[in-house]
Formats: sequence, structure tokens, C-alpha cells
Amino acid sequence: MKSNYKILIIDDNIIDQIITKQLLKKTLGISEICTVNNGKQGIEWLNNYKRNPEESLIILLDIKMPEMDGFEFLSEYEILPEELKKEIQIFMLSSTLDPNDITRAKSNKYVKHLLSKPLPVKEFSEMIYPDSSSKTA
Repeated sequence: MKSNYKILIIDDNIIDQIITKQLLKKTLGISEICTVNNGKQGIEWLNNYKRNPEESLIILLDIKMPEMDGFEFLSEYEILPEELKKEIQIFMLSSTLDPNDITRAKSNKYVKHLLSKPLPVKEFSEMIYPDSSSKTA
């Protein structure tokens, strides 16, 4: 099945970016994956994003990052035009154990789900492809 998703990974850890990209490519067949290193770059990327009506954008957002963290990104995201936010799903992908971070992520209206690093591919696949059998090997 051809993926109709484009992925934006917002994470300052290059190793985590590489691991997440490989998991998405090898197990879910998602090939359109962009990465940025912090929330500020993520907002800039979104402001330049030209949406293809055939695809949806999924953002995998880390919490702890320099310059603009995940929650600061969400505050900036909230004021973006509604037209831009159409067909975008945000998943926080973090290794945080901080109960405050977990509560904030789960209560944010833009965050679909908080996932723990490394990306739990089977769980993620079931969330983004709910009507099909798991694509994982």
C-alpha cells in the first residue's frame, strides 16, 4: 500500500532522527520524511510547506529541545492559519518521564498521542492506518 503520509520529525537528537527515519522507511514504507532540529525550525518549515491534497502531514515532535521546545512549538502552532493545520496530525515522541510533561502532552488539543522513544512502530502504524491490518513485518 502506498503511503499517503509525509512526516516531519522535530527533534534535536540526530541519532533519534536517524533511528526514527529508518523505522518509518523500513517498516511502514514511508519515504517522504523531513527533519528539523527544534520547534523554531519546525514552525519555519510549516510556513513554507505546500500541502499536497493527496497526502496528510504527520509531525513527530520531541519535547526537550534547545531554542524552542515541543510545548513552545505547540503554542506557536496554535496561532498558525487553520487552513495550514488541515490534515496535520501531531504525535509527541519523547523519552520524558516527567509527569508534568506527560500531562501537558496528553491534554494538548493538537497532540494526538504521546509516544515513547524509540518509535513504537506497531502502535504508531495502528494509529495512522486504523482500517488496515498492521503493515509491520
